[in-house]
Amino acid sequence: MVNHPADSAARCEEAYAKAQELQEKLNAVITFVDPKEQLSQLPEGGLLHGVPIAIKDNVNTKGIRTTSGSRILSNYFPIYDATITKKLREAGAVCIAKASMDELAMGGTNLTCFTGAAHNPWDTRRMTGGSSGGSAALVAAGVVPMAIGSDTGDSVRKPASYCGVVGVKPTYGRISRYGIIPYASSLDHVGYFTRSVEDACITLEVLAGRDDLDVTSSNRPVEHYTEALNDSIQSKKIAILGNVIDSVSNPETVKLFNELVEKLKAAGAVVDTYHFDDKLMRAILPTYYTIANCEAASNHSNLDGIRFGVREDGADMQEIMTNSRTKGFGPLIRRRFVIGSYGLFEANQERIFRKAQKVRRLIVNAMKECFKEYDCILAPASGTIAPFIDEINNDDKLSTDYLVAENYMAMANFSGDPSMTVPMGFEEGCPIGVNLTCPAWHESTMFTIAKAIEDITGYRDLQTEVK
Repeated sequence: MVNHPADSAARCEEAYAKAQELQEKLNAVITFVDPKEQLSQLPEGGLLHGVPIAIKDNVNTKGIRTTSGSRILSNYFPIYDATITKKLREAGAVCIAKASMDELAMGGTNLTCFTGAAHNPWDTRRMTGGSSGGSAALVAAGVVPMAIGSDTGDSVRKPASYCGVVGVKPTYGRISRYGIIPYASSLDHVGYFTRSVEDACITLEVLAGRDDLDVTSSNRPVEHYTEALNDSIQSKKIAILGNVIDSVSNPETVKLFNELVEKLKAAGAVVDTYHFDDKLMRAILPTYYTIANCEAASNHSNLDGIRFGVREDGADMQEIMTNSRTKGFGPLIRRRFVIGSYGLFEANQERIFRKAQKVRRLIVNAMKECFKEYDCILAPASGTIAPFIDEINNDDKLSTDYLVAENYMAMANFSGDPSMTVPMGFEEGCPIGVNLTCPAWHESTMFTIAKAIEDITGYRDLQTEVK
């Protein structure tokens, strides 16, 4: 990923042109950003000097439209950069696109963006996953070597699986969230996509660190994560998440995973099957929806056409707000706000919102118990390859396959532990990934194991020609 200064202009112009060329097929970009002005102001010596990147459209970019995938913010031009935008500029990265996303980051399909659905580069009939699907698609299509996303449930790690790239969600507080349009503040993490574990290490070295503008950011020293690439997985203890394996109905996914496990054992890792309480695993998704929807309803109460957002006509202030929110949000968002507001009513908080917080704590405690013995939790990042867009509503939402196999990764958002997805194999010509979760602040261990998996599979720098 690291660029040679002499190649910077040509590389960025090529990425910009390719993003535009593929837009009709992928629809992965909300706003294109001409790199010329940035190229004229590149700092010297940055780790990402002249590297073209894409940034998810919920990250503030000064003077560049930032919509969070929602019609209500389609006229929002930030007057300041998010901290990570500033860090990327200082490192020499060049943003060529604001990437498509699910509206307000609330979704796992990337079908709800106000500009339309994003399409998977490996098979444009299939979805990218969400909510950071546009970023994943641009990396998988070879447009950019790195793209920024955000992860509240699995919004980086699931698209990484579907698009065949590396997707990283570091420890809560490792990367500043200042200047990022929130979804659910206790669950939101900055994440990113690359095509190799090495590039993932380099990116975290750029983005990590304390930010006085974000009180949740940590002052822990930033490690040299690339050093972890040379470490051995000999005697690393890995817990296979048995609940997920038991819930995956696709035998090809299980076969790919079991083959990987055997190779990890041969490389010296100690691998055991570990089961969480089944009731806790089935509770992950409803707990996530309860907490996330309640926090989102509060976070976005200012999007009313008066304080922020596109304003619709009305006879009085109340009617303006009602019309602006009704027309400004898609049906999924309106439904989630109703659910979240209901859970925050004083009469309901104890039995809905606070109960969900208690269940969250039980799940986090169970993870801590596992990490007393193991260095890493491992499982397929999804039960299947990316679904076809026109079949997305066919899932049985109460099935164990859906509740556990497709949604368990939100547990790392509950705990704030670092978690990442790397490519595991292919089914029907489309990629599928494996997910690793490690204890808080153990990104180096996570990268060591991820690099071992990358070496075993040989899936480094995967990209596809879009047809």
